[in-house]
Amino acid sequence: MRRRLTILTAAISVLTASALALTGCTLKEGSSTAEPAAAATAAVAADVPSLEGKTVGVAAKDIVHDFSRIVYQSVQDRVTALGGKVVATQAEAKDDKHVADIENLIAQKPDAIIVILGDATTLAPVLQKVHDAGIPLFTIDNVSEYSVNNVTSDNWQIGSTLARTIAEDIGGKGRILVFNGFPGVAPCRIRYDELKLVLNDYPQIQLIQPELQDKYEGTVEDAKQQITDALTRYPKGDISAIWSCWDQPEIGAAQAVDAAGRSEIKIYGVDADKGALDLISDPTSSYTATIAQQNAAIGAGSADNVARYLGGQSDKVTPTTYFAPVLITKQNVSEKIAELGLGG
Repeated sequence: MRRRLTILTAAISVLTASALALTGCTLKEGSSTAEPAAAATAAVAADVPSLEGKTVGVAAKDIVHDFSRIVYQSVQDRVTALGGKVVATQAEAKDDKHVADIENLIAQKPDAIIVILGDATTLAPVLQKVHDAGIPLFTIDNVSEYSVNNVTSDNWQIGSTLARTIAEDIGGKGRILVFNGFPGVAPCRIRYDELKLVLNDYPQIQLIQPELQDKYEGTVEDAKQQITDALTRYPKGDISAIWSCWDQPEIGAAQAVDAAGRSEIKIYGVDADKGALDLISDPTSSYTATIAQQNAAIGAGSADNVARYLGGQSDKVTPTTYFAPVLITKQNVSEKIAELGLGG
């Protein structure tokens, strides 16, 4: 993937989070990269062409958690705001249905198709079909050779920041239990790879084997049971932290850890789901930190790229559009919830 840094400012009525620019600062340095909401709203991309008379197909893997649900709605809202027609599907977290949904969109011959999430290997054949049909393909959190543009967070930054935060919080030594169930999903793969890369410099930290496998459905309860079982296998002192590439399993993990009174264990996830933020806001909870993504801006940004591409501005559409993530900890959770509009 060409990691060309492109920041797309998208201000629509449904955007409650201010657009953040990627800077040279790390997420750990504490300097706020957030623009005031008014400034973000004023930065409306006036050069985005209309989608009047255009139909955009939107195929989402699911709307199971906050990230996918908000992105899915934001894409549709922005296409509509630009005058376009939306044909939207969500596959209820079923890979075969996701493929079938995309095939159905191809048959309807829209002017463009946006695919949100999904396993790269599973989707590769159907994404090639989109390309072969001559329909411009755009993706969100799904790297594909057939995609004109992929909109995503900087998952390298997410992964390394979360890993460094864990390493520092546990004093550079200990054992981490990880959920690693989605190696075919690019953001999860990147975040996990960054975890291992960072830990190369922390020889006194080990990942516990075997790793746990999270599920996409019934995630919270399944993770809660897995961690409850793990706590019986690993007595106090054997687990320093629990890691996952997303918040849902960590919500269940925190519930299990808190119920067991294992206050020495710290929990870390990604997405800033409301359930995770509620736990991080609780000083007695083991949920220690999450990393927020700009969900609404990511969805709107993809729609804007479609409009630019179809409106004769393909030179303004880069292969990847990145949005900066934000580290949320127990120390800054109230501030960041207000700053990013995450209180709803």
